[in-house]
Formats: sequence, structure tokens, C-alpha cells
Amino acid sequence: MENKDVMEHTEVKEVVSRNFIEQEIDKDLAEGVYDTVHTRFPPEPNGYLHIGHAKSILLNYGLAQQYGGKFNMRFDDTNPTKEKIEFVESIKADIQWLGADWEDRLFFASDYFDEMYEGAVKLIKKGKAYVSDLSPEQIREYRGTLKEPGKKDPYSDRSIEENLELFENMKNGMYEDGSKVLRAKIDMTSPNINMRDPIIYRVAHMTHHNTGDKWCIYPMYDFAHPIEDAIEGITHSICTLEFEDHRPLYDWVVRELEYQNPPRQIEFAKMYLTNVVTGKRYIKKLVEDKIVDGWDDPRLVSIAALRRRGFTPESIKRFVELCGVSKANSSAEYAMLEYCVREDLKLKKSRMMAVLDPIKLVIDNYPEGQTEMLDAANNMENPELGSHQVPFERELYIEREDFMEEPPKKYFRLFPGNEVRLMHAYFVKCTGFEKDENGNVTVVHCTYDPATKAGSGFSERKVKGTIHWVPVSQAVKATVRLYENLIDEEKGVYNEDGSLNLNPNSLQVLDNCYIEPAIAGAKAYDSFQFVRNGFFAVDYKDSKEDALVFNRIVSLKSSFKLPK
Repeated sequence: MENKDVMEHTEVKEVVSRNFIEQEIDKDLAEGVYDTVHTRFPPEPNGYLHIGHAKSILLNYGLAQQYGGKFNMRFDDTNPTKEKIEFVESIKADIQWLGADWEDRLFFASDYFDEMYEGAVKLIKKGKAYVSDLSPEQIREYRGTLKEPGKKDPYSDRSIEENLELFENMKNGMYEDGSKVLRAKIDMTSPNINMRDPIIYRVAHMTHHNTGDKWCIYPMYDFAHPIEDAIEGITHSICTLEFEDHRPLYDWVVRELEYQNPPRQIEFAKMYLTNVVTGKRYIKKLVEDKIVDGWDDPRLVSIAALRRRGFTPESIKRFVELCGVSKANSSAEYAMLEYCVREDLKLKKSRMMAVLDPIKLVIDNYPEGQTEMLDAANNMENPELGSHQVPFERELYIEREDFMEEPPKKYFRLFPGNEVRLMHAYFVKCTGFEKDENGNVTVVHCTYDPATKAGSGFSERKVKGTIHWVPVSQAVKATVRLYENLIDEEKGVYNEDGSLNLNPNSLQVLDNCYIEPAIAGAKAYDSFQFVRNGFFAVDYKDSKEDALVFNRIVSLKSSFKLPK
């Protein structure tokens, strides 16, 4: 049989690589542990989500989609001391923007406070929980250390009746904050500190954003979270690696409360970015000290900040895919995130001419008062985006760096006597220039050759340089913001005293920029490629219809290379 015949009769099976979470889910389904997949994303509404959360969102949502299951959006709002409606709304907007659709499956942990209270009462009745009068300092002391076991809480032998009465009194507001807690009765000698009679309820006379003043006791996260998952029918509780040591307590709660088909917790490694700030405490201080202009300042890596800067959901998804899912902690370069957005935008966005540091170019032999419309391709790499018209006239703006009075070798732009092409237009030859009283060049003079119009087929001579431009009379004036890393990368993220090592040059604001008139009418979040300068997006917060503000998303080139 010939090779061709062999190929026709051989069934070729595609090898699909499965991450360890998918392998565990496959095993659970095959063994009948669960007959569906139900995941959730459960942020605490005490700040804005950042790039690390994007991995968890997309992983949980992606697994539900992949297995034809369900995805819940749930706010873990058990700590009213730090939570705000502002954070709830920002998180919802971020998750929707990333493309995770919870449909009608939006929940709050506070919706289950009654069930959690009943669960605590059940544990008391089973002799598995007790009210303690130890102070927070004493509780820490009795807990022991990683090397030494804990000591028995002197209040752990209270009777079930006394514990029920005390817990009821806690609920009824009879005790001050911190004076009493409810502890699970497990094992004060456990090698896992999380199992040494953890606190499951504390007194906190706080108004809750969702339940108001109904409660003055609130459940602790480690008690509340497994109950929330069990109530909602979550099958796989996918969380980050720091919760691995908490898993025995998670399993203990659902077991002691006797939930049918209890959820299973699986941990994966967080996604870290080098030289960025993600800690809520640090970002909160940056906001309060007005070093940044909010949680969505484009120099941050909160999801809201990345969106404001002009990143796309597709670029973040690609970044998450490249980072992968594993059990081992690792860090990714910020340059890889930039690579992903650059790759996503390069075939999608129109190319515009924008002059960020302008000087005037006067074409002395071009008819005064005349304007002609020239064709400009919207994207040289993607002809399907079509073209637009650019007005050409006698007076133009060019970049200051595109002219030098005394150029070095291999400088191919404008200098006295040199000829360059004006993009989409004509060859021009520099004939002179003007300076102000400080010696700064203000105007460059040139002549043009009418026979060299772009697209005319002119080939009598070549030029080595091409520069971009905008028409003086019709250009749109705009503000452009250029960004560097908020952190001084050479010195690292933190100083010796724990403060942030901030880069004083992280933001450069250019107020005197000019863009070709086709940019007029751009709306918030619209993005473009500015010739030679990078990709830019219209700022939603500071931009106005008659005063556009652009944030640079990313430059056009990078030294980063995707690993093979």
C-alpha cells in the first residue's frame, strides 16, 4: 500500500493539552462525582480588580463555557468595614468588559446571612462551635506558632445551652466589638494553624451596603465561602494558591453542615507581573496622595485602568493564555502584556498622522490658499480597512525631531539641502529655516516637486526619508499623554522602608499636539495608531468633544520576543 493510501486509512487524533484543573474536572465527571460543572468568581468589593483577577475571571468563566455548565458572579461582601457600592459597580463593569456573562446569576454573600447564622447555630448544637471571651491578642497567643501547638481556649468547654444563649446575645447587639467571637471547635494542636479553632463569627456594629443595620455580627470569610459555594451548587471552587492551607477548613465546614454534593476546592498559582503595583493598600495610598488620579489611572494595572488606557479584552485574554494555568508561582514581564495588545491592535486600527512636538513647515512654491485631498490607507497591513482623505496645503506641522540644522551621519530626515517624502504627498527639499530669540527653530522652509505625488509612479530619483505631517489650518489640536512604568524598574518596587519606588517620569503630558482632521469626532475609548508614535486611545474621563485627550496604549516596537 502506498503512503498516500496509508494516510487515507489512518485515523489521525488531535492531541489536546489539558491543564491540571481540566484533568481533575474530567476525572470528577468520569467518576460521577458531579454531573455538571458550576463555577463562580467571588471578589470582595473592597477595591478595583487588577490584571491578576482577570486570570481568575477568565479561568472560572472559561471552564463553565467549556463544559457547558453555569457561571455565577458573586460578591463576597462579609466585611462591611472596607466595602463600597463604588467597588461593586466597578467590578461588574470590569467583568462584563472582559466578556464574562453571568446572565441572571448575580449573587451576594450577604444574601445568605440567615443561612450562615443557622449554620453556626447548627455547629453549636453539635458541640462543634463555642463563644470565646478571649481578646484578639489572647487568641493570637493561644493559637501557637508554626513550630508550637496552640493552647486550649478556656471558654471551649461552655455548655451548648450557654453558647446558644451567648451567640443569640451577640446577634442581638448586647456586646461591644471585639468582646466576643464564635469559634469552630476543631483541634488546637493541629499542624495546620487554620484548623486551630478558627473564628467563624465576630461582633461588628457596622452598616452593611446590602443589609443595612440588620446584623451586628458578621461571618468570617473561611466560614462564609464554603457555605456560599454549597448553597449555589458550585461544583468546583477554583481559587488561588494561598487558599490551599485553608482547604481542610473549607471541607470541614461543608462536611459538618452536612451539605449534599459538597463543592470541591482546587487551587492554582496567581499571575504576577514584574514591576507593577497591585496591592490595594498601596493603590489606595497612591489615590489618596493624588500621585495617581484614581483607581483607573492608566499607569496602574487595575482592569479599569487598562481599559481606560486602551487595552482590549482580547489582548488580556491572550496574555492570560500565554501565562497558562499551573500550581507553580511565576512572574510575567509587563512587556508581554504590551506585546499582546500590540499584536491585537495592529490589524484592527486605523493609522493617523499626529504631530506631538510641532514645528511649522512652509512649502514656499505651493499655491497659497490651495487645498488638495490626498488618499491615505487606513492600515497598510490590512487593506480591508480602506482609506480616508487628508487635506494638503502650503503650511503644515511636522515633528521637531524631523528637522536638524546640523545632522549627524545617517540622519535622513529634513536638513538644509536634503529632500524627503511627505507621507501620502510629495517630495520636499529644505531651503531654509527660522529661529526665535532663544535660538529655537520655529519654521522650516522648503519647496515641493509637483511630479512626485504619491501614487503617480514617479521614479526618476529616490529619497531615503519619509516624514509625516498635518495641515496647519485643519489639524485637530489635542492633548497626548505618554506613560512609563509607575515603578522605577532599575531600583525595584519597594524602598527599604516599604514605600513604593516611584518613577518621577511615569507621566508626560503634551498639550500642543496636532492630529489630521479625520480624528475629529472620536469618542471615549476609540483607539488609533499614530504614525511612528504608537497606539493611542481617547481618554473617557478627561476628553471632551472639542478638546480630545489621548492616552498612549503602547509604542510600536519592543525588544520583547514571545518564547518559543
